[in-house]
Amino acid sequence: MRCMFCNCTESKVIDSRSADDDRTIRRRRECIGCGRRFTTYETIEVAPILVVKSDGNRQSFDVGKIKRGIIKACEKRPVPIEKIDALVDEIAKKVYNSMEQEITSKAIGEMVMEGLKKLDEVAYVRYASVYRSFKDISSFMSELQKMMEKKEEDK
Repeated sequence: MRCMFCNCTESKVIDSRSADDDRTIRRRRECIGCGRRFTTYETIEVAPILVVKSDGNRQSFDVGKIKRGIIKACEKRPVPIEKIDALVDEIAKKVYNSMEQEITSKAIGEMVMEGLKKLDEVAYVRYASVYRSFKDISSFMSELQKMMEKKEEDK
């Protein structure tokens, strides 16, 4: 690791701690050349995953987009941010564990809807109304009826 003060390539690790929910290691280092201390972070390198949109365009997988969508669906609902973060982490794990380099936006949307259905029914309906592009009240009602039938079956 090159010292940011004197460009010396020799340093020793003074302290190591986990950070960011054990996904990152924070290391305090001391430069052998100038004696100054600095911090470095070590993270797992992940292969980039591309999301294939419905129009065929591809873009990088962005966990932040998923979180923003879920937060928007849960707006003014009694859903704690910890549960939202847990759902986002669960979806990200599924995407990365699939070992595929490409995933469709439809597959991600289905994962989000499945998680929201368990988390909060109103948030699920909100997300589904945008995701499934409900054109009129009848398509909206049909989705609600499916939910109610499933709920009655579960009882």
